[in-house]
Amino acid sequence: MKKLAVSVVIAASFLTGCATVKMESSALSESAKQFTKPAGENAGFYIFRKDTIAGAALKKDIWLNDLCIGESAKGTFFYQEVPANTEYTVSTESEFSPNTIQVQAQAGELYFVEQYIKMGLFVGGADLKLVEKGEGMAEVSKLNLASTGLCSSTK
Repeated sequence: MKKLAVSVVIAASFLTGCATVKMESSALSESAKQFTKPAGENAGFYIFRKDTIAGAALKKDIWLNDLCIGESAKGTFFYQEVPANTEYTVSTESEFSPNTIQVQAQAGELYFVEQYIKMGLFVGGADLKLVEKGEGMAEVSKLNLASTGLCSSTK
């Protein structure tokens, strides 16, 4: 029985893989992890997906209003600076419809949005949540910067 369980786990590991997306250079990634205050009257959005096994084979689009931020994979983040004093909708594709959150961006502020994978009926879906600055900085520090502007669908 124990051998059967081990065999199932090994077989499953061969049948599942990790999604990959186009990444930025390590220098650019490290620069983004300095968490520098946004320039002028701008705000900054860090949108990230933790490096977890849940949904590792899935890539999910992320949008900031009508701007394609990119396709996420496990262990990635994006950084986007935007004009402040505006309400932004961060959205991600999910199993049946997009999931969204709204953020009223203030000048000079950094916002951290976590995208996470959740169980779906047929395939894993994605959802979003706004996290505290300290938690967001700690998580993003462990991740790598993905290239922006590459989404698999149009809005």
